[in-house]
Parts: sequence; C-alpha cells; structure tokens
Amino acid sequence: MMKAAEFIQGKGYVVVISRTNRTKTASLTVDDGEVMLVVPKELTSDRIEKIIQGRHTWIIKKIASHLEATPATSKQYVSGEAFPYLGRNYRLKVVQGEYQAAKLINGRLQIGLAESKIQDHFARGALVHWYKRNAERKLREKAERYAKIVGVTLASIHIKSFKTRWGSCTPKGDLDFNWVIVMAPNRIVDYVVVHELCHLIHMDHSFKFWLEVERVMPDYKECREWLKVNGHTLVV
Repeated sequence: MMKAAEFIQGKGYVVVISRTNRTKTASLTVDDGEVMLVVPKELTSDRIEKIIQGRHTWIIKKIASHLEATPATSKQYVSGEAFPYLGRNYRLKVVQGEYQAAKLINGRLQIGLAESKIQDHFARGALVHWYKRNAERKLREKAERYAKIVGVTLASIHIKSFKTRWGSCTPKGDLDFNWVIVMAPNRIVDYVVVHELCHLIHMDHSFKFWLEVERVMPDYKECREWLKVNGHTLVV
C-alpha cells in the first residue's frame, strides 16, 4: 500500500513533500510541472514552509517555463473526461474547493481544485502525480517478476519524464522508465519492461537481443508496433 502523499499549498502552485531517511538536506525540483520537495524525515512543517517561501520566485519561474514549453493539448480536465491507466479508461471527477490529490474512488479519478486562472495546470499536476506514484508501484512489480524469467538481477528502478524514450538501463542493472507508459494497455507495459531487462544481457539491438525478447514475449512485434502507432496519444 502506498503511503499517503503530503502537500503544501503555495501561492500559485502545490508542493509535493517527500520525507526520507536517505537525505540530510532539502532538495527542491520542478519536473514536468510538478513541484517536489524532498526533505529529511523529521524536518518540521515550519522549516519546510520557510524553504518553500525562500524559493517562491524560482518556483514561479520554473512553472512559467514549463507552461510555455508544454505543447497544446485537447485535454480540458473536466468531469467526465477519460484518462487511461493500463489500458482501461477512468473518468475524471473534479470537486471544487481545496486542493486534493488525485484518488481512484468508485472507478473515477477524483481531484479537488480551488478556483484559479491556471486551474488546468493544477489538474494536470494532480493527475501526473497520481500516474507517477502508480507507475512506480506497477513497474517495480512487473520488473521484479520478469527479471526472474529473463534471468537478470535488478539494482534499482526509477520513474522519469522522458520526451522520446520509454525506458533506459545501465550495465549495472539500473532501470529508468517513462511514467507515461502506464497509460498504455497492460501487455504494452510488459513489453517495455521486458525490453529493458533484456538489455541487461545485450546492451544493443542486435539479432541476439531480439531473440531474447522474443523468448520471453513471442508477440513483442505487435507490442512494438502498437507503441509506434499509438505512443503519441499517451498524454495527460
């Protein structure tokens, strides 16, 4: 079960707070429009708010840059709009009021939003956070399961925001996956996981590499073709 996320409402943005024992200092990032602050586990709320206030101007500039760079989308982020996860469409439910993280409730993706000139940005941010959290859980499950079948050992798994890749790996067994892939059907996600795991045996796209992919997933060509044709439609 995933730990409930912690949020702080800033002036024009929402900050996701991630507490961990693995750091002694605070680290602030703005990735794909999502503001994330990683802090030591016991850091007080007062101290966290002071850090955010001190970086307010920087955060606003980063978000503005992201909004300018974000391609035009047909998404409206209104109740009833469909968003896919592992091949199934879930309808969005927008509740006006205080900001609330996206949650899957009775088969609907529900988010709480306050009135804002950039409400679309807040809505997308809530959905991106939900997708990333679920991508981390689901891709880890799949990677651990398929690693046994492929016969490789994993070192680490990370969720990233790639523009042109679905995944990547290192010879040491570190895997990075594009969180967007979980919007695709389950079998397509399996293919991306198997693809990267097979690179731990063959760090290229040689004939031997594709033979290994085919051994684990005989229908990989259909999955690869699906991504070529439909990959551009996986957009939040």
